[in-house]
Amino acid sequence: MSKIAFILLTHKDPEAVIRQAETLTSTGDFVSIHFDARAKAADFARIERALAGNPSVTFARRRRKCGWGEWSLVDATLEAVKAAAGAFPLATHFYMLSGDCMQIKTAEFAHRFLDAEDVDYIESFDFFASDWIKTGIREERLHYRHFFNERTQKKWFYRSLDWQQRLGLSRPVPPGLRVMIGSQWWCLRRETIERVLAFCHDRPDVMRFFRTTWIPDETFFQTIVRHVTPDAQIRTRTLTFLMFTDYGLPVTFYNDHYDLLLSQNYLFARKISPDATVMKERLFDLWAQTGVGFRISNEGRALFHFLTGRGRIGRRFAPRFWETESSLGRDRTLMVLVCKKWHVAKRLVAQIRSETAIPAVEYLFSEDSAMPDLGGIERTVAKRNRHRRALLRMLFDYFDSDRLLICVDPADFELLRDFTGDRAVTRVLEIECDFDDAYLIGHARRIGLAAENTPDDVVRPLLTTIRYDLKFESDRMVDADFPMFARMSQHADAARNAAALARFLGVDTEVARRVLSLDYLFAD
Repeated sequence: MSKIAFILLTHKDPEAVIRQAETLTSTGDFVSIHFDARAKAADFARIERALAGNPSVTFARRRRKCGWGEWSLVDATLEAVKAAAGAFPLATHFYMLSGDCMQIKTAEFAHRFLDAEDVDYIESFDFFASDWIKTGIREERLHYRHFFNERTQKKWFYRSLDWQQRLGLSRPVPPGLRVMIGSQWWCLRRETIERVLAFCHDRPDVMRFFRTTWIPDETFFQTIVRHVTPDAQIRTRTLTFLMFTDYGLPVTFYNDHYDLLLSQNYLFARKISPDATVMKERLFDLWAQTGVGFRISNEGRALFHFLTGRGRIGRRFAPRFWETESSLGRDRTLMVLVCKKWHVAKRLVAQIRSETAIPAVEYLFSEDSAMPDLGGIERTVAKRNRHRRALLRMLFDYFDSDRLLICVDPADFELLRDFTGDRAVTRVLEIECDFDDAYLIGHARRIGLAAENTPDDVVRPLLTTIRYDLKFESDRMVDADFPMFARMSQHADAARNAAALARFLGVDTEVARRVLSLDYLFAD
């Protein structure tokens, strides 16, 4: 069975370091600690005294003064790795952690996970070909020497870079080296660690090169592992769950994220807030438990992007406005029925078909609904959206009618704007429905925001945001001031709904009443 040597890089909170080391070693694993030399000597002494009697804990022989983005972080990691490799000959895996990381699975689960495949886990993407770097300098990280810290010596950092560029002092990557990049939170097998250390000894030119690169903790191990381990034995992923904001800052997790973290397909998570004391206690206790089952739904990143992407009235990255094709026809009438609850709209369409001669097609731009053969343009949803106006013109011709009714989800606002801008007469009718918690949870699963096995406790805190999102979709239709817009409501009286429907369909009120005679129209 696997035994893990945790490489713990930390610089604060000695009590938390002691607790984490005691917890991780309580199940037969090991811990090698590098405590930043910039930290208080008294704090390090406190850690040494508390863990002196624990044979499963060792310390880096030399402590480094670490700075973000500097070689010192890699140097500190190598010191802790060397100490672990020498002190723990039974360790089969070496797992990189920081003081902000915490376990989100049991030791039993972690060992079983590592035993399942004889591979290394490390993000390693091609430095020059991938888009892993989102902001800041790119090639300059490697091709120029960095002697100053961009965070603490910004002026000198960029002045040095500018001078080197002016003087043409760029340097090549060492021969035979393909530079890779990825997260610094890895888990490597013992044989890989031994090959990495041997590589470091045999290639002093590579060591010199990385010592003056910028943010080498994202490139050093990621590069060398690819050179000493076959690609088939590498899983290009981290086992530590982490996310970043739009500004490149790590997302911090708090007490109410406990269930969310446990449902992710990872062994550890960072970064855990120091104030999340309740969750930290629960996670400490979790590690030694046995027989715990985990429902892995892995929706964490989707939830985060959903939450941070909502609430912005001028939403960024809106869908492209579709190219303007030929008009649907000045003498034609397009009726767009908009409803979030598709089953409600489909019931109403069935009634419309039975009481009128208006041809109708349900949600043709959202699902593979049955459609007549139109020469192939109708075969996929993507193709329908790409040629939307051409598709509707063909449907008008197919039904030999100057009227056509279609159903659209309110999320497809660009469709509405496109059609209401056409020379044809376009009428829009929104069906306003109630959304209880059960429906919203189901909606989150249908759109991929949560998996089928995501616990309700994970999804439930999002319901307010989802409910607001649906209201936003409804409100922007009103704000768009479409030429002909009407609304039916689940709570409106029959007379008002009949009047709105009659106006939308262009029929008399009696016909509209017969259409609405279905007593279970709004039932879920």
